[in-house]
Amino acid sequence: SPPVFQEDVVSDLLSQLDPNKSMGPDGIHPRVMRELAEELAKPLSIIFQQSWLSGKVPDDWRLANVTPIHKKGCKQDPGNYRPVSLTLVPGRVMEQIILSAITQHLQD
Repeated sequence: SPPVFQEDVVSDLLSQLDPNKSMGPDGIHPRVMRELAEELAKPLSIIFQQSWLSGKVPDDWRLANVTPIHKKGCKQDPGNYRPVSLTLVPGRVMEQIILSAITQHLQD
């Protein structure tokens, strides 16, 4: 069965956001989303459900800030870096719900 984007689940995930994580390309810090969890849960759950049903996500949810992170070795060698993508918090929350539904389905 498809994931159900329940308001209380969205609220719980928002309130568990790590305030020390980086913000995505929208400039909205996870701390803000966390503090507004109760207010944002209903509109986000509606957006998540509509996105799931339509197979489309808001365009800006597909944006990411990509930052090169040094792994080891010579810092002048581009091969010694790995890309880290910072995406929008709502998209990350929706991904968590979908991952949970897929995992549950595979375990059943």
